[in-house]
Amino acid sequence: MTGRRILALGVFMVIATDGEAADQARPKAREQRVDAATSARFPAPGTVVPGAFAFTPDGSALTYLKAETGKAGQVLWRLDVAGGKPRVVARPPGTGDTDANVSPAETLRRERMRLRDTGITQISRAEKADVAVIPIGGDLFLQRADGPLEQLTKTLAPEIDPKLTPDGARVAFIRDDELHVIDLATRKETKLTSGALPGLSHGLAEYIAQEEMNRFTGFWWSPDGSMIAYQETDEREVPLYSIVHQGGDSISVETHRYPFAGAANAKVRLGLIASKGGKTRWLDLSEPNIEIYLARVHWESPKSLLVQTLARDQKTLKLLRFDVETGARRQLFQEQSSPWVNLHDHLRVLDGGGFLWSSERTGFRHLEVRDRVGALIRVLTTGDWPVDEVLGVDETRREVWFSAAIDDPRELHAYRVSLDGGPPSRLTSGAGTHRVVVAKNGDHFVDAASTLDHPPVTKLHDRSAQSSVTLDDAGHDPRLENLRLSPPVLTEFKNRTGTTLYGAYYAPKAKAMGAKAPLIVIVYGGPHVQTVINAWSMTADLTAQFLSERGFAVWKADNRGSNRRGLRFESAIDRNMGTLEVDDQVDGVRFAAASWPEVDASRVGITGGSYGGYMTLRCLELAPDVFKAGVAVAPVTAWDGYDTCYTERYMGTPQNNADGYKAASALNRASDLQGSLLIIHGLLDENVHYRHTARLTNALVKAGKPFDVLPMPDSRHSSRRVEDRQYVADRVAGFFEARLGTARP
Repeated sequence: MTGRRILALGVFMVIATDGEAADQARPKAREQRVDAATSARFPAPGTVVPGAFAFTPDGSALTYLKAETGKAGQVLWRLDVAGGKPRVVARPPGTGDTDANVSPAETLRRERMRLRDTGITQISRAEKADVAVIPIGGDLFLQRADGPLEQLTKTLAPEIDPKLTPDGARVAFIRDDELHVIDLATRKETKLTSGALPGLSHGLAEYIAQEEMNRFTGFWWSPDGSMIAYQETDEREVPLYSIVHQGGDSISVETHRYPFAGAANAKVRLGLIASKGGKTRWLDLSEPNIEIYLARVHWESPKSLLVQTLARDQKTLKLLRFDVETGARRQLFQEQSSPWVNLHDHLRVLDGGGFLWSSERTGFRHLEVRDRVGALIRVLTTGDWPVDEVLGVDETRREVWFSAAIDDPRELHAYRVSLDGGPPSRLTSGAGTHRVVVAKNGDHFVDAASTLDHPPVTKLHDRSAQSSVTLDDAGHDPRLENLRLSPPVLTEFKNRTGTTLYGAYYAPKAKAMGAKAPLIVIVYGGPHVQTVINAWSMTADLTAQFLSERGFAVWKADNRGSNRRGLRFESAIDRNMGTLEVDDQVDGVRFAAASWPEVDASRVGITGGSYGGYMTLRCLELAPDVFKAGVAVAPVTAWDGYDTCYTERYMGTPQNNADGYKAASALNRASDLQGSLLIIHGLLDENVHYRHTARLTNALVKAGKPFDVLPMPDSRHSSRRVEDRQYVADRVAGFFEARLGTARP
């Protein structure tokens, strides 16, 4: 439930494509309403944008993925930076990757990556050579520069997570839970590891790393390609959880190892092996009487490896250096934070020795330079705003590129700051959200920019942003000509503690003059997600647009605990989830009702998925005077039923915070639930198991509370079939109309 680019914004889980927009000034001949069928289609209008941008190592060309006009499935495009037009340089054989043809293991990996594109969906590029390996349909394909695809493998068992050596000479991958390498010149394949068993794998990131630590790989090439660091994952002590496929003509069962809060985690160890084969040298990651997570692995040089370990209670993050030849370990420094340490991907090894790092010790994440032994040299950024991402380091010019929102947390911009100190300078112009990718040499960058009113326009800029070439304009989406999309109004308000919160209001489109409209709150409410931003994704939220077409006013607000406001703001929920978030949502409803006269504060509904489903339940239980109806999608109902890493970060364990778990449980407040409730949950959900809804069903039955349940037999945590999403959209709108009514005088 990390919230990585996934916003559970209402009736179904929606994979967000950040930075999208439509030209609101264009004439609309015949306006088309957003109906259930329109709202269910993916991608949303104005959101078909290029992705997976990468400059070639010398910076002379740019490659990216995007579907061809009028066709399904992504293809690989290439543009010469010096001039010319983008051209397609690789198309997948057949249909490429789809949800229907990838392996079961890749299906789950795609689910955890929130990946739903088709065609060419992933690329592994060499760091220092113009070489790429592309996984398609479980096999691997090689492309050199803009040459043709060459098939590398053709096996029954799929190849997963391919990665090239920096020089592009060899590729490593996982097959049958073991690590393999292919020499691209000779095509000789070498199996490096052995001994995999059910529950024991080599080179694969464990469930917790993928789902909660934003780490999707379990092996790492050395800079010279001579060694590979890889993890061995032993899940045999992690509880088995079985999911039955019951919606088809035949029955099948899939079984996963799921680490429930307070219970056993996977045992992970890190080893080094020569890339041509040999014996593994296991590194000592252990801490006395402390259980740890393998958080990050980063080669410092061919002779040393940097490893980040996170204590299970997530209050201590250590940076360790290992000598490759001897295995000797040295701790460089440790970050300690209360209530928790958030992981990041900002570590960059600097050529002159030392490295770039970031810390939240001030309450906001900021960049700093440390020497080779970990001592702080200087802090590069300061202020009451967090750094979002390190975009690149140009050591020749001694500058760091990063993204942040210095002036307004609802926007995103790119900045540069000197490694030697000084104020940052902003590179992106114009309001809105700017997603930026920088060439390694710092000479060019790509900016995909959008606002509420404009689709994402993707441009290639020189380093000064004075010379620009437009690569793509999502405003040319023909669906935008007639589709009636209205941007929301962004606003801010004070909650009961005086904290500034941000909201977005969508006015009802179908109501008589002077009529009062019911208000539907679309909520997520949990950590690592921000729902109110100045980006086209807000306007292209077809759930909100559909509900407003049906005559509802729609409201979103980011409560305390949500993303991009710093650790102080996020940590308000420490060991007490599901309480102050409700207070903030109540304050948001009262603000919306006071600000827009058409809102009927006596008829308020709420909907959300995942953490938003949990919030829906908590609002109906704790604030029944405000919320009269709710649709909870894939809700967590009791935190002892969710995973270790996510839950324990915010709540501790059920053993050391029993009262907190009890207070945060929707099951224990089932008797307080008022109003009308519809629960929608996929039976195949391997993240928030359907067990959550089953336990809530028992609690509501015991309490004598009426409610409705809609099980989705073939859905996981997100709804991927258009017919499922359309049906759910109709059911949800109909549910709110039946329980809250429509606009009326």
